[in-house]
Amino acid sequence: MFENFVRVATASPEIRVADVEYNAAGVVAAVRRAAEAGVQLLALPEMVLTGYTAHDLFYQDALNEGVERAVRRILGETADTSVVFTFSVPLRWRNRLYNAALVIQSGRILGAVPKLNLPNYGEFYELRQFSPGFSEPVEIDWCGQTFPFGANLLFEAEDRPACTFAVEICEDLWAPQPPATAHALAGATVILNPSASDELVGKADYRRQLIASHSARLVCAYAYANAGPGESTQDMVFSAHNLIAENGAVLAESERFDEGLLIRDVDVDFLAFERRRMNTFRTEPEKHLTVRFRLDDAPKAELRRYVDPMPFVPGNVREREKRSEDILSIQAWGLAKRLRHTHAKTAVIGLSGGLDSTLALIVTARAFDIVGKPHSDILTVTMPCFGTTGRTRSNAEKLAEGYGATLKTVDIAPAVKQHFADIGQSMDDLDVTFENGQARERTQVLMDIANKTGGMVIGTGDLSEIALGWATYNGDHMSMYAVNVSVPKTLIRYLVDYAASVSPSAEVAAVLRDVLDTPVSPELLPPKDGEIAQKTEEVVGPYELHDFFLYHLVRRGTAPARILEIAKHAFAGRYDDATIEKWLQTFVRRFFAQQFKRSCIPDGPKVGSVSLSPRADWRMPTDAVSDLWKI
Repeated sequence: MFENFVRVATASPEIRVADVEYNAAGVVAAVRRAAEAGVQLLALPEMVLTGYTAHDLFYQDALNEGVERAVRRILGETADTSVVFTFSVPLRWRNRLYNAALVIQSGRILGAVPKLNLPNYGEFYELRQFSPGFSEPVEIDWCGQTFPFGANLLFEAEDRPACTFAVEICEDLWAPQPPATAHALAGATVILNPSASDELVGKADYRRQLIASHSARLVCAYAYANAGPGESTQDMVFSAHNLIAENGAVLAESERFDEGLLIRDVDVDFLAFERRRMNTFRTEPEKHLTVRFRLDDAPKAELRRYVDPMPFVPGNVREREKRSEDILSIQAWGLAKRLRHTHAKTAVIGLSGGLDSTLALIVTARAFDIVGKPHSDILTVTMPCFGTTGRTRSNAEKLAEGYGATLKTVDIAPAVKQHFADIGQSMDDLDVTFENGQARERTQVLMDIANKTGGMVIGTGDLSEIALGWATYNGDHMSMYAVNVSVPKTLIRYLVDYAASVSPSAEVAAVLRDVLDTPVSPELLPPKDGEIAQKTEEVVGPYELHDFFLYHLVRRGTAPARILEIAKHAFAGRYDDATIEKWLQTFVRRFFAQQFKRSCIPDGPKVGSVSLSPRADWRMPTDAVSDLWKI
């Protein structure tokens, strides 16, 4: 379970400056704790055996010989573990001293990576003791072992090629041209950084921002292990501020002055997928030497990372409000451009009193404000038929009034009955023809009103419905501009809630909140006792599950079998395993079968990183076979 994730950790063992034996014991203890926790890659701080602040003691043979003895001890005492770990040491070679990160596994030095950028400003004076590193690896003998030494080293897991890591040391990260850029272009999906960055007011925020942005730019996982408080001496204080980031997101961050293990599982398969998708990673890389090793790939009983069950919806309220305003603005400005370009006199919306059409009205009202048109030119049309309930119809009427739109009611039941009589459809046969006949009649009414008034029909269907094909072909599937086309259902609820919170009208806010409490339904089947009988999520499944499946399939390229495992983790305690599997099978089946509808959807604004438009992110053969995606 969760074999596709690589467990990465950082630790900042307690040290004493220049006490290499004491510090070696701390390194061994950290490696053993990591092994017990199933860690596969571990980053430890820069100069963890000597202390970064040893200064001119680095010249001393006593210290350097002590380091070599300590490394031999670490090699011997960790030979029975398979954790791959790194930390930097003062390494003597050809009458020079280098700040070099050793990469060790099972008692063997896999390679050593010298620091390329040596800080010599402020409180740092590394050029006094160390020589800058070099890129092209050479073979050296040190501590009784032979291994490659140079910055351009890649370490590739034989059993998991997507897990390829490289090392850069502290200041290398802060340099204008970080070595990790070349490493990432050469294939490294994980960067380990042994560091000794002292603590200053505001520096932790900058460090966090730097590491997150670095991981985003390089599409990598980044593990940063910082020196701890035992390093502090003279004017410098260190805080063990460790971070693990992945593609721009900070997965884990230690409390400052906490020297314990920081562990997260990183998704190297997603990083590899994302790079294949981005043609900017096809740049010819610098020459690197690849060192191969084997991961300890024991099954993980639990996943050591948070998996958001609602990936489209920010968990933080303030961020969610900002996201809502951004999305509404993108939708409105996109529609405003189309209104201006076509010189549309009106916008025609089929207003049902449900979530999607409510959001379309909110967006259209904003767009009319942008172009300076009166809301009375927004033509909202209610089209009651066999499944319409009093609640939704009342809410539609109140919304039209609240937003100052013109309301028109067209009872489509007589037209639909005539159509059914024409094609021989029984009113007692509540099949798909019974439903779709109503949906297509609604679209015909809207299109003809738009023609009559010199306007355009505003589409209301959302991303989740498009993914599932939960739309009537040439019915609600069609419009002249679809404002919700890239907004998933789980997010629409929060957009409408946000609109209610910023509405200057208490009456409108109350209606919007009642819309939020109304079950999602196309209202195409007769109601039961005046209540909605056809609840979408009872038919196709919960939208929060489908949006989760959609995000991981399309945005992260995850295979359904793996989606199932992480969905069980994300929704633990909310859905049982059988329910998740049932609806995932439904999602995959419908996603493949309904591509023909997505191949000809109308224009609409892309608002997020997932789009199913054939003109944007998703170009899928209509007749693709789904066998490989079955669970």
